[in-house]
Amino acid sequence: MLNYLSKKAAELLITFFGITLVSFFLINLAPGKPTDVVSDLNPRMTPEIRAIYEKQWGLDKPLHIRYFIWLKNFSKFDFGNSFSSDSRPVWDKIRERLPITILINAISMFLIFLIAVPIGIHSAVKPNSLSDKVTTFGVFVGFAMPVFWLALILQLIFGVWLNVLPVSGIKSLNYENLSFIHKFFDSTRHLFLPIFITVFGSLAGLSRYMRSQMQEALSQEYIVTARAKGLPEKVVIYKHALRNAILPIITILGLSVPGLISGSVIFETIFAIPGVGQLLYSAAMARDINVIMAEVVIVSILTLIGNLLADIGYALADPRIRVK
Repeated sequence: MLNYLSKKAAELLITFFGITLVSFFLINLAPGKPTDVVSDLNPRMTPEIRAIYEKQWGLDKPLHIRYFIWLKNFSKFDFGNSFSSDSRPVWDKIRERLPITILINAISMFLIFLIAVPIGIHSAVKPNSLSDKVTTFGVFVGFAMPVFWLALILQLIFGVWLNVLPVSGIKSLNYENLSFIHKFFDSTRHLFLPIFITVFGSLAGLSRYMRSQMQEALSQEYIVTARAKGLPEKVVIYKHALRNAILPIITILGLSVPGLISGSVIFETIFAIPGVGQLLYSAAMARDINVIMAEVVIVSILTLIGNLLADIGYALADPRIRVK
């Protein structure tokens, strides 16, 4: 097992440096420069002043030199300063926003797994039944709806018409004066719609995969043998079939991490949630290269960790993989 994990860790390290290299060059080759934000609407900006800004921010050096400088700083966990007007350290800006994004996505992933797997199992055990058709219709409705449109509709219904849920932010104005219990319920009310949208839009894929894998597992000969021996149906389904059917789901959950993080850009912007998704959108609009690269690194690390956890889950569920 240790040898297997060592090989996977080495592969992920090489992949990570490849991601940073490609991302850095693509971001810097995109049209526009960070200096455009401070110069385009400034009638007093001259080429000389622009050159001073570029030298101050290190943009006057060749691209490959800038990459090695960035890589050297990253080895010390230094992402540099933001090119925005506050010029704060990038990591300070991200560190303030990262917990709320991780919290929302962790809760979302847990609920997606908790809901989608039973739906897939039930649909596989009772295919083409009324409940199978109803759940299939429901999850595909969520899959087909654009996230931004659904978010706006729910804001209108629950925030404007019914006035039962807040439509922006993560806490109320009087949050600091509330008791612990009231703080918990206040945060729950604010996060309900973003989490619901994330979960509702992601159920279809995972539940359909689970249904397909479960149906394939139930058609195998070892399941026929288990039933012929007189084992209870619950043991056949949840002990024998599920263990083999769950393997691809582990991989899908690992690979879904970047999708959830990138999806947070949409709902964090719509719901005015101060997370890294909203920060990435603002940085992209301002051509803040240091912030964008830092977010790319974080998403890459989370993606690679998700893949590693998926590999570990695979190895734990199927001992044959450990010896490869």
